[in-house]
Amino acid sequence: MSFAEMSARSFTEVLASSEPVPGGGGASALVGAVGAALASMVANLTTGKKKYAEFEPDIQRILAKADELRAALLPLIDDDAKCFEPLSKAYSLSKDDPKRDEIMENALRLACSAPLAIMKAAAEVIELHAELAVKGSSLMVSDVGVGVLCCKTALIGASLSIYINVRLMKDHAYAKDLKEETDALVEKYSTIADKTYAEVLERLK
Repeated sequence: MSFAEMSARSFTEVLASSEPVPGGGGASALVGAVGAALASMVANLTTGKKKYAEFEPDIQRILAKADELRAALLPLIDDDAKCFEPLSKAYSLSKDDPKRDEIMENALRLACSAPLAIMKAAAEVIELHAELAVKGSSLMVSDVGVGVLCCKTALIGASLSIYINVRLMKDHAYAKDLKEETDALVEKYSTIADKTYAEVLERLK
């Protein structure tokens, strides 16, 4: 059964179990999808309001993009599990197996693919929340705060799945490039998320 199709109760039960998947990557994808859903909610509760008429085209664009990103993040729960499976099997290979290093290297690269996709999607949602903090209904500003925190968690959570794998790669040039890409995403979008949250908090206090 698809993890993304499970009830919240069933998903958290399997997450809590001794099964290797879903894990932190899948949890990050889910949290990111929740953040995207909150962006959609804020946009839905802003659209059509006279007070925000000047922002209506932007709100419609944000709504469409947030729905698109939520739809992209949910399958990544399952993709992360599928991408981790070959790595799980590679760890069990004998160190005397002449193909072990090649199999491990390919598995490590694959295991990083879904987390990187999660990071990129979460980054886009963070940008939407930054806009909603300015253009969304003031009645929904606390939801913007929750949404951007969810997306920051997804961003950083997925980065950990990459960091733990790149340090084991034999191809140091590839590992360096991937780590630098991950570092750049974390730095840029954590900053935007923190600024957005600070703006939300200032308006609420």
